Amino acid sequence: MAALLLENVPLRRDGEITIHVRFRGGATTTLSQPLPRQIWQVRTTSPQALDRIAQLLEQERTHAQIATTLNAEGFTTGAGQPFTGARVHWLGHAHGLKHLRQRLRDAHWLTAKEIAAELGIGRDTLRRWRNNGHLLARLCNDKGEWLYRPASEQLPLPPRLSTPARAGIPGPSATSL
Repeated sequence: MAALLLENVPLRRDGEITIHVRFRGGATTTLSQPLPRQIWQVRTTSPQALDRIAQLLEQERTHAQIATTLNAEGFTTGAGQPFTGARVHWLGHAHGLKHLRQRLRDAHWLTAKEIAAELGIGRDTLRRWRNNGHLLARLCNDKGEWLYRPASEQLPLPPRLSTPARAGIPGPSATSL
C-alpha cells in the first residue's frame, strides 16, 4: 500500500536522523528526529547522585550506610533501582572515588593482623579488647572488617593475663627452661 503512495524515502544520519519523503505526485516533506541515546547514556547515574556519594565518602561512611542515605533522599541508580552497598562500591570504583577503607589506610590505620603483631597479642584478645573499648577501632567496610589506630595512639591497654595451665598439664617451670 505504501508503495502506491511513496516514491522515495531516503534517510540521513548526522547529528540527527533526517527523513526525506517523496510522494508519487511530486510533493515532498522532511522529518527530523534526534538520535536515540545509547543504553549506557540512558542508564547513567545522575551527576547529583555521584556528587552526593563523594560527599558521604568524605564523611567516612561505609557503602551500605551511603546506600541507605541515598535511598532515603530519593536517589536511584541510572536504571531507576534503589542503591545497594555493592552499587555504591562499583560507582566509587568506576569514578575513582576512594572508599572508607582506602581513606583510613592512607591515614595510617592498621589491619587486625598488623595491630595484633604490633601489640604481641592474638586475635581473640584483640577482639575482646576492642569490644571492651580498650582499642580505638572502627568498621571500615560492609564485610565487618575493622581497622585500628596505631599502638602509639591507643588508650592505655589492660594488662595481659597469663594463660592458666590446662587441667592435668603443668605449665613450663623454671627447671624445664
